[in-house]
Amino acid sequence: MHDTGERAMGWLALEAFDPAPVAVALTIGPEHRLVYTNLAYRAYVGDRPLGQPIGDAFGGQAQRDYGGLFDHVLATGEPVNLVEAPVKLAPAGAPGEERSFSFSLSRFDHDRPGVLVIAVDVTEQVVATRRADRTTEEQRRWRRRFESLVWMSAQIVWAADPAGGVIESSGGWERVTGQSREEFSGDGWSDALHPDDRLPALRSWHQTRRQARPWHYTYRVRTRDGEYRHFEIHSAPVYENGTVVEWIGTSSDVEEQWRRQQRQELLDRAAGAATEQAGLAEMFAALADVLVPALADGCGLHLLPDLIDHPPGAPIIARRIATAARDGLPRQPPAGEERFAPDSGFARALRQRRPLYRTFPPGRPPADLLPRSTSAWLAETEATSVVLMPVIVDGTAAAAVTAARRDDRAPLGPDDIALMSQVFEYTHDALSGAVRFHRTQQVALALQHGQLADPPELPGLDIAARYRASPAAAEVGGDWYDSFVLPDGATVLAIGDVAGHDLAAAVGMSQLRNMLRALTADRVAPPGEILHRLNTAMETVAPDTTATCILSRIEQPEPGRWRFSHAAAGHLPPLLVTPGGRGRFLKGAANPLLGVPVDQPYRSATEPLPPGATLLLYTDGLVERPDEHLDASLDRLRRRASALAPRPLEHFCDGLLEHRPPAGTDDIAMIALRVNGLQGRHVVAGRRA
Repeated sequence: MHDTGERAMGWLALEAFDPAPVAVALTIGPEHRLVYTNLAYRAYVGDRPLGQPIGDAFGGQAQRDYGGLFDHVLATGEPVNLVEAPVKLAPAGAPGEERSFSFSLSRFDHDRPGVLVIAVDVTEQVVATRRADRTTEEQRRWRRRFESLVWMSAQIVWAADPAGGVIESSGGWERVTGQSREEFSGDGWSDALHPDDRLPALRSWHQTRRQARPWHYTYRVRTRDGEYRHFEIHSAPVYENGTVVEWIGTSSDVEEQWRRQQRQELLDRAAGAATEQAGLAEMFAALADVLVPALADGCGLHLLPDLIDHPPGAPIIARRIATAARDGLPRQPPAGEERFAPDSGFARALRQRRPLYRTFPPGRPPADLLPRSTSAWLAETEATSVVLMPVIVDGTAAAAVTAARRDDRAPLGPDDIALMSQVFEYTHDALSGAVRFHRTQQVALALQHGQLADPPELPGLDIAARYRASPAAAEVGGDWYDSFVLPDGATVLAIGDVAGHDLAAAVGMSQLRNMLRALTADRVAPPGEILHRLNTAMETVAPDTTATCILSRIEQPEPGRWRFSHAAAGHLPPLLVTPGGRGRFLKGAANPLLGVPVDQPYRSATEPLPPGATLLLYTDGLVERPDEHLDASLDRLRRRASALAPRPLEHFCDGLLEHRPPAGTDDIAMIALRVNGLQGRHVVAGRRA
């Protein structure tokens, strides 16, 4: 809603008559004060101020001769036509000149009664009769245009006193609102406005009145049937001798224009919100915030499985990934999972691939149609209408959106549902890319987690493993760990990191892990030799892959004695914490990165593991910080691991994860081993998240 300056009397849009070839003027009241003159009139008479009596522009004789005709037309309504009437003009600052005019004086009943003057200069006419006939027809045509323009330009015309109190209406206000003249007079018209618009509109109107400038405003008006519609207001002051004597204004129903504008603004907001997000959950959350509160009081979005390959008769598992609620209402948790029977209303709605709409008593939503969490929210907030809409992306139902309103708003209607559908059509391209990326990530994540096997159970050793997905890489990475027992009884611990955070990285990780297992089991050899063979094989099997890796063997050459043989290919060094809490990195077996051709052999190193020693293999996501040198990061890990070493191995690993970099963008894998000195069987299974 806004104010804007326009010309006084702009409500009639009379400037459209400025280029007319005839002189046009309009007067009001018994003093016949001018409220409009066109260019032709001013060319003859001069640019007289509006609000002056029309007679001031003419000589005294003309006032005496024709002044009574204005009174007669205003009083009786009978039109008067004069042909070739002599008039002595008295333009300001110029000597009087007598010319001949054909006049048409007629009463104009639109708001306040007045006289419409249409005059044609016929001084130079040669054929007076023929020219008079043509002029009469032209006058009638311009009068019809004048009246039509007034009625088309505004639904309601009104007048207010100098203080701003409404005193007259053309009758349209009463028809629209049902208010009587007594009810809308003064500031009573504001009682028909929307409660949220009433005080702002009055403040704006009274400020405009004090400043005596034109008013342009938009507010919502309650109609006879209780519906609120947007009306656009134009008003201007009428001056007399430099003083505002009244206000003239119009009120026009602009509901359809307003709705078109709001729809386009909503669609533009949705497109902007979708393109600003990369992840699917973030994109749906942004769209939920667009829908609420513009279209709904609350909404939720559930991600659906691929229904094309969904087994017949299998339940549908929908994962809630975004919610939104109007201020003052509770918000559903943004994450959760719901299970639906294949014959449920929810499943039927998805198969039909069209919106389902329901109205219901406050807080009593239909059963079997909506997710349980949504139904509970509808009951808690006493909602009265809801729509369930499948979101179609690339021809399949990728998600389902539920949107609802409470009883303090009109129920969702066909226009609202159509606009919701447009929102998701408008953002289809962005959603398409996000959905494809999300499904690829899910495949990669499943592949990756399938490779993270639980460590073996071994006498005298505890083994624990952990994996944490990258928050920035949407749960897909190339980090992995492995542990298994060789035929000769040695235990293998391995960890690695394939470059990338996508499906290719997960596939590369799977290939690398499987090749390493095969090469390790093929023959007994130092870890460095096996890594060198792996690097050679990668030139053929995975020529575009690079990776880091640690391969190690834990052996017990005699009871009570353990040793750790290892080799590292571009990977961060193992960390050994001996009893007493002394931690150090084992850097004696560093070798080049895997995926880089190397002619020289890879080195191996062997380290004794005393009883109570804790060994940690880890990936760089556990230590690296973007604003910190790697040496400082490693030293922090060493001190933290030394402090945690007295704890059980499970707590040791969890404690390290609790202090991982807060702004880390990489995934984390770790595998830890502890020599317990016992002959019993004790193992801690790997944990993945």
